[in-house]
Amino acid sequence: MKRFTSRREFLVNTGVSAAAANFLFSLPSLGWAASSGTPKKKRMVFIFSPNGVIPDHFWPSQTGKDFDLKRILQPLADFKSRMLTLHGVCNRIKGDGDGHMRGIGCLLTGIELFPGDVQGGSDTPAGWSKGISIDQHIKNHFQSNPDTQTRFGSLEFGVMVPERADTWTRMSYAGPNQPVAPIDNPYLMFDKLYGQTKNRELLASVLDELTADFQKVQQLVSNEDRRLLNDHLDMVRELEVELKTELAQATKVDKVGHAVPHLPANVEEVNNNIPQICKMQMDMLVSSFVADFARVATFQITNSVGEPKMRWLDIEEGHHHLSHEPDSNEEAYEKLIKINTWYCEQVAYLAKKLAETPEPDGQGSLLDNTTLVWTNELGKGNSHTRNNIPFVLVGEGCGFSMGRAVDYKGGVAHNRLLMSFSESMGIPVKSFGNPDYCGDGPLGDLIV
Repeated sequence: MKRFTSRREFLVNTGVSAAAANFLFSLPSLGWAASSGTPKKKRMVFIFSPNGVIPDHFWPSQTGKDFDLKRILQPLADFKSRMLTLHGVCNRIKGDGDGHMRGIGCLLTGIELFPGDVQGGSDTPAGWSKGISIDQHIKNHFQSNPDTQTRFGSLEFGVMVPERADTWTRMSYAGPNQPVAPIDNPYLMFDKLYGQTKNRELLASVLDELTADFQKVQQLVSNEDRRLLNDHLDMVRELEVELKTELAQATKVDKVGHAVPHLPANVEEVNNNIPQICKMQMDMLVSSFVADFARVATFQITNSVGEPKMRWLDIEEGHHHLSHEPDSNEEAYEKLIKINTWYCEQVAYLAKKLAETPEPDGQGSLLDNTTLVWTNELGKGNSHTRNNIPFVLVGEGCGFSMGRAVDYKGGVAHNRLLMSFSESMGIPVKSFGNPDYCGDGPLGDLIV
């Protein structure tokens, strides 16, 4: 009998396809599960909403721990002790592209855009970013370490992101010229997360047949080969038990209340369904963290120059159109406050959902080990400024000193904040993005 040097070789040579073998080796006991003594989990989620904010109704008037919450941030009142606002963080990246393009394309990469043929506004055309984004940088580090490796590494959620692929629609980059498209269809995201159930059922059936075949040939081989065959049978039975356990977990609620989400049927990707789609996606994000599918995620609500019409707020005009109105237009000003407050409500919903969901090991909640980073491509829509980019953090899971408002008077390059994100996840770096804006290193007063 042929001696197999690995389980993978055995599976392939006994009739299981290479694809099935690859799937088997993504199961927890075969390499993906966290080993004993695994360090405390850390998760980070980058949440994007477009077109700047209304500063007078966003930024606290007071700094420190006695900071006040203005109208737009009021939905996060229950998380005041667990949040951090950062005023004075500036995207100083110059070069090709208009303000919106450099706003989103450089937001998580901290580096210029390539020259390209996407024309925006009155500025020069541009292409994709020249570097990796911080979420993918963290993902790559985590995936290289068995203790932090997960099934997907990172997840990219979207809500009503246009089908077109251009600089305005991408915030995440796997590397230079490598934009990562968000999945904005909740049913496609569901398939990504949970679509392997049928494959597992088929594989369990294949293993049943293998067991029967091995039993048939037991009497036809030597004692030594029979011993090897029994070893293989034990391994197959072990895999069968694991598959049945996983299938049961995929259909039943477990002790921490996690189940495969049940999505409402036939929710169309249309403007008026944005609130429902946002909730569906956030619910799946929480479920994916319970299952430890990823430790890093992006959540992109529309896109740079996003033009949703928020009719559920009795607003008929598109968001981007309104964001260009002067501050003296009181009606538009009030509508923009409502729009940004709604975005804050989505952040608050996700924070609450994470806070209410226990960790699978029973040690605290998901939010205890997670930090949400809510940001934007612009500081203010009608000026297209990339100074005072909104950065609001919720959740102390990554070690930031929370419950306060910080104001970097005079401004700091957002590259230093990106370095702080990396450091908070246990990945010290000497620079991130364009090194010209990293000279003073991470923002040292942020991490406990």
